[in-house]
Amino acid sequence: MNIISKFTVGSEEGISDLITIIDSSVYTLHKERVPEENIKKYIANEIDPRKMINDLNDLSNQLIITYADEKPAGYSILKSGSTHAALPEGKRATEISFFILSEFDSPEIRQSLWKKCRSAASFTDIIWINIMVHDPLLEFFKESGFIIVADATAGPFHLPSHILSLEINKN
Repeated sequence: MNIISKFTVGSEEGISDLITIIDSSVYTLHKERVPEENIKKYIANEIDPRKMINDLNDLSNQLIITYADEKPAGYSILKSGSTHAALPEGKRATEISFFILSEFDSPEIRQSLWKKCRSAASFTDIIWINIMVHDPLLEFFKESGFIIVADATAGPFHLPSHILSLEINKN
């Protein structure tokens, strides 16, 4: 399998690939906890390509998409300067979102996306993520050195989550 993780701009193709992954991620992460009708309504009404393009054209945001054999397999969005009350003050923080489609979830895909994400956030002091407690990537982040700093809610349906953070060692 040919795996590549690359920065993607808010173009029509990039947004199309991102929406493909987001639609699946919303469904996958919520299907056992939220009525399907509510999920479909959210996807139809709240996933707006124009808003995504505007968000991605903000210079503090970066999109990375991982492709497996040229098919979109996962994504990460980095938001520089985004912080949370549970994080130490006076540190530069970068929030990430991170998702891999279940049919592509493998150690190689995870590492490819994480390596590119980590490289893109090398300028920051802390990387943090608000990840649902039932997200299959939670253990991956813990194994990657993230620690739980707070309990919260996440996603469009405000399900239980953890705020995880990783302090970046500057050498």
